[in-house]
Amino acid sequence: MTNDFYVSRRSTTPAAIVRQDPVVYSAWSPRSPLTREQAMAYERDGFLALEDLFTAAEVKGLQAEAVRLQTGADKLEGETIITEPGGDTVRSVFKIHKQSNVFQRLATDARLAAIAQFLLGDDVYIHQSRLNLKQGFHGEDFYWHSDFETWHVEDGMPRMRALSMSVLLMENTPVNGPTMFMPGSHKTFVSCVGETPGDHYKHSLKKQEYGVPDQASLSRFAEGGIAMPTGPAGTVVIFDCNTIHGSNTNITPYPRWNAFFVFNAVSNKLQAPFGPAKPRPEIIAARNDVETIRPISGPLFQDAA
Repeated sequence: MTNDFYVSRRSTTPAAIVRQDPVVYSAWSPRSPLTREQAMAYERDGFLALEDLFTAAEVKGLQAEAVRLQTGADKLEGETIITEPGGDTVRSVFKIHKQSNVFQRLATDARLAAIAQFLLGDDVYIHQSRLNLKQGFHGEDFYWHSDFETWHVEDGMPRMRALSMSVLLMENTPVNGPTMFMPGSHKTFVSCVGETPGDHYKHSLKKQEYGVPDQASLSRFAEGGIAMPTGPAGTVVIFDCNTIHGSNTNITPYPRWNAFFVFNAVSNKLQAPFGPAKPRPEIIAARNDVETIRPISGPLFQDAA
């Protein structure tokens, strides 16, 4: 195992560790897939929202595919379906890039993958994909957390060289439980307390209790503000693997769906977990079923030009 630069869940007291890795791994140039201002904003804040990447026809096609997966859940791999705590409402569907040709095409689209390659300075692959279905009236909260803390401790992701892209499939408004971010939090790693229980993922995917930052650390991050990127369907929200984020319960009638892809650098492939002896399953953290992405240009659908 490589050196553990981000020790977590091994102490009874939390700690703050200064980030040991870059945020933007590539030098900007006029040929970069982001503007200089966008790259600087991502470096500074740890997240970035982009609108108008997809046409109206492409968004409509993605929405139709999400409905198809939701209504045909009985045809999906059973273990990839996660329900809300205490109920049978579908919360998430994992491994969508392996269960849907449409979402596989989206994951490899140059409008996403080329940005991931630029920010991570490497070829990339999908570490995790899922369809998040925060339903109206039933969508529960996702508490504040850093994804990297879990990916590092439970999956064995060595360094902070990964990012997430959330493609909004429905409008995100301030009231239907959009993702909230703490700007600048990505530059500090919060070492969390508590030893990870066995098969923790079976519970954490419904409600996370371990790998959650302490309230004092969250309060310090919140001094820099709390941002809430919103936008119409088709908006893409990109955020660094260590950015602290979360979302509130959706008690409105308006659902919030998104297609979620985690891009990891090929040079940052998973090793043995830095916490529990047993890693999380392949459907959540790609370890063996890894394919380097070759970005594809052009419309997602033949009739969506």
